[in-house]
Amino acid sequence: MREFTWAAVRRSRKTGRLLLLSLLMSGCALWAAADLNNRFGAQHTVEREVALDSEWGRYYRQQVQPVLESRCVVCHGCYDAPCQLKLSSPEGIDRGASKDKVYDGRRLLEATPGRLGIDAPNTEAWRSKGFYPVLNERSQEIAAHREASVLYRMLELKQQHPLTTDALLPDTITTGIGREEQCPRLEEFDSFSSSYPQWGMPYGLPGLNPKEQQAITRWLEAGAPLPEAAPLSRAQQQQVDSWEAFLNQDSLKGQLVGRYIYEHLFLSHIYFNDAGSGDETAQQVFRLVRSYTPPGDPIRIVATRRPYDDPGAPVWYRLQLDRATPLTKTRMPYAFNSKRRSQWQQWFFETGYKVTRLPSYEPATASNPFKTFRELPVQSRYRFMLEEAEYTINGFIKGPVCRGQIALNVIRDRFWVLFVSPELIDPAESAEFLAEHSDLLVLPAESESNLRPVGNWLNYSEKHKQYLVARSEFVDQQLSNASRQIDTSIIWDGDGTNSNAALTVFRHFDSATVVRGLVGDDPQTTWVISYPVLERIHYLLVAGFDVYGNVSHQLLTRLYMDFLRMESEFQFLALLPRAEQQKQWRHWYRDTDSEVKDFVLRLGDHLSHETAVVYKTDNPKHELYGEIRKRLSGVLDNTYSLEKPTVPASQRHWLQKIATLGYPALGELPQMTILSVEDSKGTLHLYTVLRDNAHSNIVSLLDESSNRLPKEDRLTVAAGVLGAYPSAFWAIRESQLPELVEDLSRLRSADDYAHFMSRYGVRRTAANFWQHSDRVHQRMRELQPINYGLLDYNRLENR
Repeated sequence: MREFTWAAVRRSRKTGRLLLLSLLMSGCALWAAADLNNRFGAQHTVEREVALDSEWGRYYRQQVQPVLESRCVVCHGCYDAPCQLKLSSPEGIDRGASKDKVYDGRRLLEATPGRLGIDAPNTEAWRSKGFYPVLNERSQEIAAHREASVLYRMLELKQQHPLTTDALLPDTITTGIGREEQCPRLEEFDSFSSSYPQWGMPYGLPGLNPKEQQAITRWLEAGAPLPEAAPLSRAQQQQVDSWEAFLNQDSLKGQLVGRYIYEHLFLSHIYFNDAGSGDETAQQVFRLVRSYTPPGDPIRIVATRRPYDDPGAPVWYRLQLDRATPLTKTRMPYAFNSKRRSQWQQWFFETGYKVTRLPSYEPATASNPFKTFRELPVQSRYRFMLEEAEYTINGFIKGPVCRGQIALNVIRDRFWVLFVSPELIDPAESAEFLAEHSDLLVLPAESESNLRPVGNWLNYSEKHKQYLVARSEFVDQQLSNASRQIDTSIIWDGDGTNSNAALTVFRHFDSATVVRGLVGDDPQTTWVISYPVLERIHYLLVAGFDVYGNVSHQLLTRLYMDFLRMESEFQFLALLPRAEQQKQWRHWYRDTDSEVKDFVLRLGDHLSHETAVVYKTDNPKHELYGEIRKRLSGVLDNTYSLEKPTVPASQRHWLQKIATLGYPALGELPQMTILSVEDSKGTLHLYTVLRDNAHSNIVSLLDESSNRLPKEDRLTVAAGVLGAYPSAFWAIRESQLPELVEDLSRLRSADDYAHFMSRYGVRRTAANFWQHSDRVHQRMRELQPINYGLLDYNRLENR
């Protein structure tokens, strides 16, 4: 009892000290606020918009915006921007920052959404939601523009406390997505700068050079004027008018089709690429939004949590210009052109079917696409998603769901994605089957975003088991009726022209990437995705996922994805001999408990048809991959292949050697490294070195480390930049490639890697860091202008 009492006393004293410290800091903040009010007046929102071609409009675009984009947006551009400070658009700059976290894995109740451009119409409305200014919102004088601007003071703090060039960051500067954040309001800044003098902006990176600092300072001293949006060209306005008319047809069929298109493209960056249509390289993009106002009127956004939530009034689907700087981590270009319209017209309007009524917005219906869109032809829906399959999968990869280890440990570090041919199943009978079993295809989002017992998981699990039994019987019947065999013809070949037929997904521990093509050597697993799986992936992880939802919503979303992964993996296994199927899934799910093994075994039981693929060796999976490459040879994208002609042979040899390195050499390597190789003519060649982490299985939610198999890790080396969050930069001359490969092969310890980085790396503290960053971005823009976006430096390592 005495020990307990003393422990309680110690805890009480600690709590008391923390409380006293909190009260002192609060008192300091109150005093600072009063002082600011006395010196510069009370805070109030400021009208900053100026004409695009005014002196300050031009100055912002020519002098300020390039600095903000290349030095600031590389950390402050998305949901995961520190303090929610998004500097990628004038609206984000004026909105400011927030102390609330978007990604909070401990949230018991859903949070209020704070999506820029959606959840508040203006800066004043953002203030009422807890966002505070980083620009001066007090007296409009030069002294206030400096001292009453958090942005100015953050930049000045870095100038006063620059980093030590080429050294590792001190322990006081933490890095990584889980790092501590300090989000000081203006009245808290003196205390913040005293406690964290090295936390100026750019955080953990070199400061601005004198010219850049002067450009930003001059703009801030003028009151930070922000230019109005550029008007659309005549050609662009014609495209917008035409497409809005197409998406808002009055018939029941037109309304349902418009809803289907919107719920699948709400994250896309739409551009017009018909010749003469205004922007063939996607320099200006549009977002597809729901508006309470019809075409021709100013857009009034429908701000619901999900794209299928009840708007409460009639809506129109509108195209809104997106002013934000393009970011690799969110960039999802989607072309609108005459070919696209012709396809949609054929699939949705010239196919013989009727829409008899519009579906409800009730969550149980709206969250289930097999109920909502049951009257749209299944074949048309599948074709719509297949035609841009990279975009469809990217919704899961680049949408808000795909951030952090817990969200991503449902997938392997590298796997290929293929698709079931739309010709495999009779369209009418497929539609009937899905309609009949739609109640078994419910998704966690039907319960919206708030806390509910994880015991509901058992309900989803049981429904999924019932669906698999029914699906197995249905597929068996279809194959028998059509005298079809299980061979590689079940895989969609892109109709001979579409490179979306084959994709590769990479996981980089706490981020991920999807690209076209079969990148790298044979992967451990491959997914073969059917329409029901593809649609559920979208409504589970994209349309139905609420990044502001509570922990239970996010947990169930992650757990349900296990079903879809396994279902896709087993559709690939169906192409292997029965004995090999068991060998493979036992290898994929090593060291799992009996319940998981039983579930996987039941999945295997549904593979009732023997494969018709004829195998000639004792490595049937490798043979199968060869047959798949052969089937898709006409459509395989080689953008990231080291075998493509633009990769110099003198570099290819050594790059391929890097890809063969194994344990222990790669034990110290980071998840994603951008390697720059300058040839003798000064041309910069970019490559990505990716670490593929091996696991005994990926069914563990919270203890992934227990499933790691470092000795089975592999490397993939890709041409170009593959990924959004580089861990490290290596920069060499072509003549150094043999030495780099030799030194990589000798890595054994953290000290070895530190020495390696000193010789070949461009650390985040390097004197030439920003020059190197600019050069990499310029080369990326040259190589892929449509897909180009800024990299994100929040996950750069400090080693």
